[in-house]
Amino acid sequence: MDQLPFTQDTVIFGLLCLCLGFVFYTSSIKTGFWNKFYGVVPTVLMCYLLPAILASLGIVDESASQTYYVASRYLLPAALILMTLSIDLKAIINLGSKALVMFLTGTVGIVIGGPIAILIVSIFSPETVGGAGPDAVWRGLATIAGSWIGGGANQAAMLEVFKYNQENYGGMVLIDIVVANLWLAVILLGVGKTDKIDRWLKADTSSIEELKVKVSTHTEKIARVTTLKDFIMILFFAFVGVGVAHLVGHHFAVFLQDNFEVIRNPQKILSSLGSEFLWMVVFATAIGIGLSFTNAKNYEGAGASKIGGMFIYILVATIGMKMDLGKVLDNPGLIAIGLIWITIHAGLLILVAKLIKAPFFFLAVGSQANVGGAASAPVVAAEFHPSLTSVGILLAVFGYVVGTAGAYLCALLMEVASNV
Repeated sequence: MDQLPFTQDTVIFGLLCLCLGFVFYTSSIKTGFWNKFYGVVPTVLMCYLLPAILASLGIVDESASQTYYVASRYLLPAALILMTLSIDLKAIINLGSKALVMFLTGTVGIVIGGPIAILIVSIFSPETVGGAGPDAVWRGLATIAGSWIGGGANQAAMLEVFKYNQENYGGMVLIDIVVANLWLAVILLGVGKTDKIDRWLKADTSSIEELKVKVSTHTEKIARVTTLKDFIMILFFAFVGVGVAHLVGHHFAVFLQDNFEVIRNPQKILSSLGSEFLWMVVFATAIGIGLSFTNAKNYEGAGASKIGGMFIYILVATIGMKMDLGKVLDNPGLIAIGLIWITIHAGLLILVAKLIKAPFFFLAVGSQANVGGAASAPVVAAEFHPSLTSVGILLAVFGYVVGTAGAYLCALLMEVASNV
């Protein structure tokens, strides 16, 4: 038997599927302990936490695994296509402006949260926020701002712009992952209590419920016994679409980098628009939306979005595996900055949601479109209802657009806060 941790992707993927199978089997039990347990803890949170426990106990080695890469590059775009196959664009537009307001509120929360967190921690531990030149902590925190407003491309842009000491960069990545994933866990916990939260917010959820009902009614109308041909056609739409999205996304990103200095230069605000991952997500979504205007949308009746949902859960498991629970307290000072920062982000979102009576769905997805980007915003949206996945995608794409500019402003404010 191989020694722990397991590094073979075949074994790691098997363990992830074991976690998913365990969660879905136990959550289907409608009596006794498990029924009460899943009444409190959402299934998606367990699908996320169990792989995190495997990584934290040293059973699997995430750093040696390609499972997240495969899930995010192959299964995520396939899920986006299958879950937007039967999209109702008009109904999504009817959701109104509150989704955008909550997304921008989340962005503002990240921009002001960083400098405020530095000021608070500097009172108790000035050395935590110190450093000079490339070692200045604010430079490293700028990379987290990039990640939390846009995604990986924006994070890389901030590292390039502010020249943080790359020997210390791993610590910043750790804070990014730990704090962002803790916040994701809180949001997923909230999904199970959406009705209570919406009542407290006095939110008008009629447009969301209308969209859910419309999609569910359409699905029931076209439902059929799925045949092998149906599965093959769903496979065809999903993975031919993935191939096209990767091909076009790659060439489009290269075209932008070759022809526009503001995108080619990592130090420019719009440099994140040169991300191949961004355009792969955009084109995968566009393919799904395009198919929704054809007879391909009837494959929803054969379970297209359910297969997309399965891909999303595999992605959730691979994201969970990146979370080492044992390292949460490795650097308490910097973790404190991250926790205060995300608390300000969350507090501002709650305040604005209460003021404009926005549903918890808009708060959760608006936050994850910032903090989690294209990988987790659709996951959170789909957890509310598969028909809402596209809302998460659209906001996450918007996050890429404003990410570098927002992170740049946040970094400048953090520099000021560090020198107060």
